[in-house]
Amino acid sequence: MRVLLSTSGSRGDVEPLLALAVRLRELGAEVRMCAPPDSASRLAEVGVPHVPVGQPARPKADGGKPPSREEMARFLTEAITMQFDHVPAAAEGCDAVVTTGLLPAAVGVRSVADKLGIPYFYAFYCPIFMPSPYYAPPPPIGEPPAPAGTDIRALWDRNNQSAYRRYGDTLNSQRAAIGLPPVEDIFGYCYTSRPWLAADPVLAPLQPTDLDAVQTGAWILPDSRPLSVSLEAFLEAGPPPVYVGFGSMRADAHAAKVAIETIRAQGRRVILGRGWADLALIDEQDDCFAVDEVNHQALFSRVAAVVHHGGAGTTTTAARAGAPQVLVPQIADQPYYAGRVAELGIGAAHDGPIPTFDSLSTALTTALAPETRARATALTGTVRTDGATVAAQLLLDAVNRHKPAVSA
Repeated sequence: MRVLLSTSGSRGDVEPLLALAVRLRELGAEVRMCAPPDSASRLAEVGVPHVPVGQPARPKADGGKPPSREEMARFLTEAITMQFDHVPAAAEGCDAVVTTGLLPAAVGVRSVADKLGIPYFYAFYCPIFMPSPYYAPPPPIGEPPAPAGTDIRALWDRNNQSAYRRYGDTLNSQRAAIGLPPVEDIFGYCYTSRPWLAADPVLAPLQPTDLDAVQTGAWILPDSRPLSVSLEAFLEAGPPPVYVGFGSMRADAHAAKVAIETIRAQGRRVILGRGWADLALIDEQDDCFAVDEVNHQALFSRVAAVVHHGGAGTTTTAARAGAPQVLVPQIADQPYYAGRVAELGIGAAHDGPIPTFDSLSTALTTALAPETRARATALTGTVRTDGATVAAQLLLDAVNRHKPAVSA
């Protein structure tokens, strides 16, 4: 069996699909992945064939300015058209397509799958984006909030119509060019009636929905890479430090300074993850250590706490390691995961995306409390590690049902 996996976005979008790719390969499937071009080195590490699609996920150095409305519109258009340009060749001969991530890219991938007659599956990394009449959706990016008291179904319909206005014309012109009918229900078409939730049932439980959704558990790729000799030496030189990192987020320019000064005031050492914001140490004192790419699975079990942006992958890794967390959410699903960490008592949710000395001190005091550590430790054994196996088996079973019976 041959499977095409497809996603767009940063490391947090790519890594779960890599876990699924590895598990599928172990079960005998041949796997390839469509992903941004700057995912090449990571896919090569795992030995998954890479089909570059789209622009690099890491933005160019531009002072951290967010994209303009025109730039965002152009990005969404390109996200669709590039799927029609590159995915057909990658999907040729495949028995199934699994997609995650950006909605306009995913509807393009499904269009190609439908044209080729290939079963298509979509997976969420967070339950709040799964359409439901029982809870309100996040508001569309760049649009004003709906009037107070708006019906929940109307809110989801508003988001769906917003998606259609933004890229329905582009999608349907591309579909017409390959002989497919137009799509108006963007959400229904992209997500299907039976989506998967690739998130841990404790950290992110499946919420009520009319869809026939399946929660697989998070897709986790075991990481056996050793920590560097210099990082090991730093860890051994004193008590457990606090890790700070914001991954692919555009962290505030003063985030490193605020974090280091706040952690020092708590009497703790610091490991600073540079991330895409290129955070830097503020001095040369020996109580701080900066890292680039590092094995979080190995590191987080040896720190006093993890301060991060609240991405699904980082939150899950810290929870598995039993590390108390401080989430400083920026966008998308991050406020949700911050809220869940606080509800579970395994850390603190920072109020807002820009920490100050006082606000981060308050959050760190909660995270570093003995009772928070005790709850985080107790949760460790409940985080499922078989999510990729569950999803791989679902996929194999579905493809086998789809294949026509071989006549004698």
